[in-house]
Amino acid sequence: MSTEPGGKRAPVTRAAVIAGIGSYVPPGVVTNDDLTARLDTSDEWIRSRTGIATRHVVSPGTATSDLAVEAGQRAMKSAGSADIDAVVLVTTTPDHLCPATAPAVAARLGLTGVPAFDVAAVCTGFLYGLATASGLIAAGIAERVLLVAADAFTTLIDPDDRTTAVIFADGAGAVVLRAGEPGEPGAVGPLVLGSDGALAHLIEVPAGGSRQRSSGRVAPPEDHFFRMRGRDTYRHAVERMTAASAEAVRRRGWRLPDIDRLAAHQANARILTAVADRLEIPAGRRLSNIESVGNTGGASIPLLLSQAARDGRLTGGQKVLLTAFGGGLTWGATALTWPDLTPS
Repeated sequence: MSTEPGGKRAPVTRAAVIAGIGSYVPPGVVTNDDLTARLDTSDEWIRSRTGIATRHVVSPGTATSDLAVEAGQRAMKSAGSADIDAVVLVTTTPDHLCPATAPAVAARLGLTGVPAFDVAAVCTGFLYGLATASGLIAAGIAERVLLVAADAFTTLIDPDDRTTAVIFADGAGAVVLRAGEPGEPGAVGPLVLGSDGALAHLIEVPAGGSRQRSSGRVAPPEDHFFRMRGRDTYRHAVERMTAASAEAVRRRGWRLPDIDRLAAHQANARILTAVADRLEIPAGRRLSNIESVGNTGGASIPLLLSQAARDGRLTGGQKVLLTAFGGGLTWGATALTWPDLTPS
């Protein structure tokens, strides 16, 4: 407890603390050679522009909820408890337009009865999910929240579009968040979030929603696939992630040279390099797994954190900066001290 002027005791703000982490990628792998066999591209072209060599993809009949359940189970195992008060699922690829996918995930995890809902913020989804879960904990609605980020992004991609088919992949990452104190390791720091809906057309799936359905217009097949205007997206991603990162570090009371690890949304290698260079974070402090998993949408950051903690690139006590950019447009960042935990 802190003390207010006049000697009154002020309550300590409840923080959301990472208590467990897990991840999952489907077993199917698509290599650059697999793509060059059917697309007008090359391994050198893909690597030089994206930094990707392989990516994991769902098999026919596998849905986002299947990925989410696997990651959620592993996060709860890492936390050493399945005692969960709420489930938040971050996804751009729900199993159905209606209902939300989170209740089905909760039920399959044995969590029937707890509140469960979806959050949609495309590739910034995990950071928006952290804000949502932190709010549930700060308000006293939940003591422990399972936050899962899962995307079967290849289900949105035109397999014949070389600009997107070489980048996007499927996967899931999850964390268990518990109520704790702001100063302890794992406590989620101040979150910097933003959006600009005037630029929604830069990243979109034009058809399938109420806008197209209510128009009475039959959408052409290509409108059901994901579209991205690469050059404009690159510019906004670099600018927004850089600015949000600097602000998050400032609000945490740190300086950029204090950052031990940068965990940015794995969009593509060029964006990652540009953001890290602008923040002047040395190469040895930049976490990345894009070469082996590609761009997994909202799952990108927790999947990266889980893998890095598992292989020793991320250890307890390190100061970590998280940042992302996605459709909406949306962006965000936060900073925290990594806790001492074992990923599953």
